[in-house]
Amino acid sequence: MSVRRDMARSLPTDALRRVTGSLFLLGSVTFAVAATVLSSTFDWPDILREPAGVVLPAFAAGGTGLVWTWFATAWTYAILAVPVLLLPAALGRSDDAALRIATYVGASSVVLSLIGFLCWVFVVPALTQSYVTGDATTRAAAGAAWTAQHQFGGALLGEHLGQLMAVGWSVTVGIIIVRTRVLPRWLGLVGLAVSLLYLLNQGDILATTIPGFPVWDLAGLLGSTMWGLWVAALGVMLLLRRTRRDFAPVRSRAETGAGNLDMIRPAAGTGAR
Repeated sequence: MSVRRDMARSLPTDALRRVTGSLFLLGSVTFAVAATVLSSTFDWPDILREPAGVVLPAFAAGGTGLVWTWFATAWTYAILAVPVLLLPAALGRSDDAALRIATYVGASSVVLSLIGFLCWVFVVPALTQSYVTGDATTRAAAGAAWTAQHQFGGALLGEHLGQLMAVGWSVTVGIIIVRTRVLPRWLGLVGLAVSLLYLLNQGDILATTIPGFPVWDLAGLLGSTMWGLWVAALGVMLLLRRTRRDFAPVRSRAETGAGNLDMIRPAAGTGAR
């Protein structure tokens, strides 16, 4: 048995459920606040589809404060990796193979998105400095370098793979909720609908390399917003949920056998009298 599973099972079920729900709620709310600030100060995410000649001067104008905003956006989203890993134990379904696989997929999606966000902290500032202070040749080189890293770290890792894996995780969790009723069934159904909506944002990402690929402009805004609200609702439902008796620890066979013998012995003694 893994150390992580041992640690999760060592916590009382109610305590683990509250920790997991609180972290889902904390991660989704703090990320929403950071993302809202980023959107109002840097026109994110729309500016991601602009060329280097637009993005890099705007980034330079944002100064150090914009770098810290990206930093906050990255690490508030990273909080979600912890409750994603704790969710199977919090639901009493640590042995569910599908949920276990989805858990690693979901945690990996957070890491990939984190890489995409942190590129704006550790890579873009240097390219921006070269762009705004260099001559025409330097600006062209910095612009090409920005486009390459943006397509790799942002579009490929953070947006394409990160979002696809996040959708895979939420779809699996939604199906499990609907089938087992471990949480309210409506939460699972909403999770499936929101995941489908979020998946439509892949059109905007693929259009960066495949001209003419169908794009629904609202898919990114609606999909990411609704997905974040669903994650927050998942946290709230975990906090409100009462522990079911069938999730109580199962006694060992020796304990069960001893209990059965204790029940039989008085009956046998009564018959002897």
